[in-house]
Amino acid sequence: MHHPLLRYIDEVARQGSIRKAAKVLNVASSAVNRQILKVEAEFKTRIFDRLPEGVELTAAGRVVVEHCRRTLYDYRSIRAAIDDIRDLRSGHVHISTLDSMAFSFLPQVIDDFSQDHPGISFTVATAGPEETIAGVAKGTVHVGLSFTRDLHPDVRVVAEKPSPFGVIMRPDHPLADRHYVTVEDCAAFPLVRTVDARGKTSLIDKEIDTAVLPLSAVFFTNALIMAKYAIKAGKGVGIYTKVGFLSEIAEGSLRFVPLADRVLSEYKIGAIISAHKNIETSAHLLVSTIERHFRKVDFT
Repeated sequence: MHHPLLRYIDEVARQGSIRKAAKVLNVASSAVNRQILKVEAEFKTRIFDRLPEGVELTAAGRVVVEHCRRTLYDYRSIRAAIDDIRDLRSGHVHISTLDSMAFSFLPQVIDDFSQDHPGISFTVATAGPEETIAGVAKGTVHVGLSFTRDLHPDVRVVAEKPSPFGVIMRPDHPLADRHYVTVEDCAAFPLVRTVDARGKTSLIDKEIDTAVLPLSAVFFTNALIMAKYAIKAGKGVGIYTKVGFLSEIAEGSLRFVPLADRVLSEYKIGAIISAHKNIETSAHLLVSTIERHFRKVDFT
């Protein structure tokens, strides 16, 4: 991937002698000298001053050697990373994810990943956005799948997908044939709501002033699977992203109608990692798999 000339120049600079460098490189001195003369002719300047006791870098030569060494270092880093990928036999990845991503998206990612890396084990925990982001920031979570609003400065997004909120309902619901609905439209119907198990809050509370616009909730739960049951049973409608309902929407047992609310329609879900800690090779490869699956699905 790189020309032997880089190694020639680097070694001559280290040894201060073409002859000594050639011996280390196990090539003829004339071959090394010929390559150096060629690059000097190309640059129209000397990179080495020839002295009785050997050679010495010129000012231009120092610039060239710095480039050579940086390129060689980058190449060795690439080789090491590829060796890690090729030789990956074991490892463990701790994932913290939104409940909705655990229904179909994340299992498909893990199945795909495990075909190539069967020795990697996983810990998967569902959590709210704040808990997931805090875990990644502290380094106790390798990869987080969460909403990407209000991120902690110690995390960074490595892959992202638009995931606007809408209304999930049965196909026979009065709002089911709309192209979009407003939060005010939802106020006329019973609501199924998901709350955080500890904080008793939801994203809807954060984005909508329910004191001004009261939403009549008939079913509270901290498990999306129970919210799905309640909506399918006709107990109410839910304000969610598509992500946890993809199969039901595809088969027609539930409908998703986008919300007209600007803030809720601009949400995104992303894969997040630590902004400061180097992640393990296994986690890095999992992120690549997540990114590939993001390109395949539509959450809008």
